[in-house]
Amino acid sequence: MIDLNAIWFVLVAVLIVGYAVLDGFDLGVGMLHLFAKDETERRKNFNAIGPVWDGNEVWLLTGGGALFAAFPVVYATVFSGFYMALMLLLAALIFRAVSFEFRSKSETPGAKRAWDAAFGVSSFLIALLLSVAFGNILSGVPLTADGTYTGTFFGLLDPYSVLVGLLGVSLFVMHGAVYMMMKCDGAQHERMTRTATGAWVAVIVLFLAATMATYFAAPYLLEDSLGNPLIWLFLVLLLGSMAYLPVGIKAGRGGWSFTASSAVIASLLGLSAVSLFPRLVPSSLDLAYSLTVYNSSSSPYTLNAMLIIALIGVPIVLAYTIFIYRVFKGKVVFDEESY
Repeated sequence: MIDLNAIWFVLVAVLIVGYAVLDGFDLGVGMLHLFAKDETERRKNFNAIGPVWDGNEVWLLTGGGALFAAFPVVYATVFSGFYMALMLLLAALIFRAVSFEFRSKSETPGAKRAWDAAFGVSSFLIALLLSVAFGNILSGVPLTADGTYTGTFFGLLDPYSVLVGLLGVSLFVMHGAVYMMMKCDGAQHERMTRTATGAWVAVIVLFLAATMATYFAAPYLLEDSLGNPLIWLFLVLLLGSMAYLPVGIKAGRGGWSFTASSAVIASLLGLSAVSLFPRLVPSSLDLAYSLTVYNSSSSPYTLNAMLIIALIGVPIVLAYTIFIYRVFKGKVVFDEESY
């Protein structure tokens, strides 16, 4: 018999990975935008991600929609428990979106600087909030036996979740710097090369710290999954990608470095997903209270109907994404339609 619950766990995980890899470099470029040297560099940053950023966010929308349809109890619990954080996230997403158009229409240097700041700060907030929320999921949130969230907003900012948040920010900065290596040249290219290398070192340090902290904050992630061969597959992918990154960056291989950076993000999320399964939202009060793919899912009929829709829709989204990236590949070149 087909385990539809497990299949939908994998599909939601794939959508989250797609968002993290694709919008991750957007967020990284946004954070790096705060340190751009001049107007030319700032315009290059906007135009490097301008044609693709909104398509990248489709993965966030589809991931949220899939979670709502497949695991409505999880959707309700997370969105109510993380309400204040999600409102901040929504505000940041709005400011980041409008900064593209408002900056390009601004006529004074002061207005441009204001929208530059909005773009960079909102990118940082999005990266931090999403990563901290993920850290909370890994360590567990206070859920009672009936699935009621009993925590507070500031309770989400525990040391472990903040550490995971900083790891996420560093990952996206590295990812964004590697992406800009492919999109610019000259002094900016050299600076992005140095930034990518520095961010890689930060990722290594924070990953080791987060792994050690996981032993104390969420030991079940390590205890229940070390015998799973998928853990070792993702671990080999992670270590291989991390080892290649400084080599590829130093050699100026932007495309291969970007692939390796994407693999680092995907493998980290893959390790987390395998370690969590079948839990979706672990309870820090008692793991027996956790929301899983089996006690929080929609009916089998709903899961089956949505699976048919997903098998049609996801390939279309993939094809569209590949097409857009092929059209806009190469270095940034300004024209009359540029930001």
